[in-house]
Amino acid sequence: MKEDIKFDPVEGVSVAVVPDDAASVEVGKPGWLVYLLNHNRFPLQNVIVSSNGYGVDTEGHNVRTSTLRHHFSEIEEYSAVPIEPIDPALFHLNNQYWVSYYIGNQIFDKKFIFVPDSIVAENLIPISLLGREGVLHS
Repeated sequence: MKEDIKFDPVEGVSVAVVPDDAASVEVGKPGWLVYLLNHNRFPLQNVIVSSNGYGVDTEGHNVRTSTLRHHFSEIEEYSAVPIEPIDPALFHLNNQYWVSYYIGNQIFDKKFIFVPDSIVAENLIPISLLGREGVLHS
């Protein structure tokens, strides 16, 4: 039963959105790329990331993007993997990345939500694991 599953807190895992011109979805516009970071001294196994956006458009209508799912067999210790490019036209929405993974037989699960208009140049910070700046959510 669900109440029998032990859910320990997620530690050492984060999601970053990083400027990356190679990830541009439109010629002449800046590109951004989403990364999953493992800051732990052990690998993450059987990682699933589900991403979607939701919120309200400029006319007040509810908006929901498609849900994309990504699987990574293993993410090595102290490493980062690109998840997907993200279109800056979606930055006015809540951008959610639901991450689930195993460490041994224990499952871990966390939602990382970038709130509307939080992915902006003013919020860029150095991300040592990537060796570049980005918007980090831990």
